[in-house]
Amino acid sequence: MALPQSLRTSVTPLELELIASEHLVEIVPLITMEKTAFISGAYGPLRPPAKCRIPLWMATNLKLKKKCHIVPPEWLSVDFLQEQLTRETSRPEFSRLPFRFAEIAKVILDVASDDVQNADKIKSLLKDLREARQAKSRDGLQKIDHSELSLPNLCSMEINEIRPFFIQSMGILTQLVREPSAE
Repeated sequence: MALPQSLRTSVTPLELELIASEHLVEIVPLITMEKTAFISGAYGPLRPPAKCRIPLWMATNLKLKKKCHIVPPEWLSVDFLQEQLTRETSRPEFSRLPFRFAEIAKVILDVASDDVQNADKIKSLLKDLREARQAKSRDGLQKIDHSELSLPNLCSMEINEIRPFFIQSMGILTQLVREPSAE
């Protein structure tokens, strides 16, 4: 959702990608490397062709240096995304997706699209899924009342998009609800 600058008080998409880069992904290393300790933990050892789980930031770094192949998560497939899109468009509730699916998918598709089967189709499905979920978010916000808003299964990027609007709207709505009782 494109919001005016005055409403952009949330974390930026790039910052969300940085947070998501701590998510562990599976790789197939092309190099041998001993177990390496970082602030966030120790990862490795890397022994080709055995798969290994490392943070997305490390996988991205190795992929850019052509030292590994990133194994896409199970949910980053045409079949899974097509099924989720069908659910999203046929049911009123949000389908359950990984909390940071948008950020992780973007990073993997930007850096390792050659490791993803049908990358173009997946990008298209992700866009359609995002649009369907945004439409549901807008519908949910239209039904807002002063006591609560229930939109279960929203993902981090979606929460971040509606947060500024929601905070401002709830503030105004709360004032409107309080004013009649003040008389």
